[in-house]
Amino acid sequence: MILITGGTGFVGAHLLFKLLESKKSVRAIYRQEKKLEVVKRIFSYYTENVDDLFSKIEWVKADLNDIPLLENAFIGVTYVYHCAAFVSFEPNKFELLRITNIEGTANIVNLCISNKIKKLCYISSVAAIGEPKKNQKITETTAWDPEAENNVYGITKYGAELEVWRGTQEGLDAVIVNPGVILGPGIWNYGSGSIFKQINNGLNYYPSGSVGYVSVNDVANSMIELMKSAIVNERFILVAENRSYKSLIFEVAKLLKVNPPKKKATPRLLSLAWRADWLKHKLTGKRRVLSKNLARILCITSIYDTTKINESLKFKFTPINEVLEITAKHFLNEHKTN
Repeated sequence: MILITGGTGFVGAHLLFKLLESKKSVRAIYRQEKKLEVVKRIFSYYTENVDDLFSKIEWVKADLNDIPLLENAFIGVTYVYHCAAFVSFEPNKFELLRITNIEGTANIVNLCISNKIKKLCYISSVAAIGEPKKNQKITETTAWDPEAENNVYGITKYGAELEVWRGTQEGLDAVIVNPGVILGPGIWNYGSGSIFKQINNGLNYYPSGSVGYVSVNDVANSMIELMKSAIVNERFILVAENRSYKSLIFEVAKLLKVNPPKKKATPRLLSLAWRADWLKHKLTGKRRVLSKNLARILCITSIYDTTKINESLKFKFTPINEVLEITAKHFLNEHKTN
């Protein structure tokens, strides 16, 4: 039996489909019934046999910090994919990020150890990898600097990784994957899917930096391959291509047949924007859209090195333009019906 935390999430749902396709017995943790429909929708992109596949999942309603419910979810389990996480770059969400990402991961690690799980795969993020000196590529060994101006999400994902490494010192076999921005169809209101929605609605500015991108299916496939392999106690960057935000935004705009933004969001402009966003949050209580640290990140050119995953698994990533084309097609189909 394979256990997946965050089964109704973006990566979790794609991972579920691939495991079910290969006839694996899976149990998945979820928190809200309404999110189960997301899984069915994602399944529908790849098969007409949605209900049959979905019925093979053993669902368990649980929270990462509810130990008794988690203990029940671990009964009879051999392998664990820990995909559940809270994603936010809002500074005022730090406590929730800490409780979910760090404490929740500690609970999963502890249960893996006590239940003698054969192997754990934890999905982290490139946000948990340190920033290199100028013009250097980022690798799995790039040092994390706790004194740097790290964002709250990255801090908690790094803290979660420390819990996994602690587990390996206590006898647990584990692998960690650090994906870049994960692209693919299925969720449009938040995460990378919201990029398509924002571009479709019209963007006025594009950031000047760059980041790594990867297909959600490549993330799921690499996780499965790593779990099948003899590799343990290693981390792997998952990035298909390093691209500027401008390049990606313009390509998506072309696929959606809308006008791309014409102006660059300079560091000075972003500096003014995050201050205005902070003031709006204070006056209205609305969620932060642009924090000081996120504004800084959007101006950084980050280049990720994927030599390790390529050499370890001979892994071939899907070209990002192919991923964007497929994702845009599903977005337009659903946008028309909605």
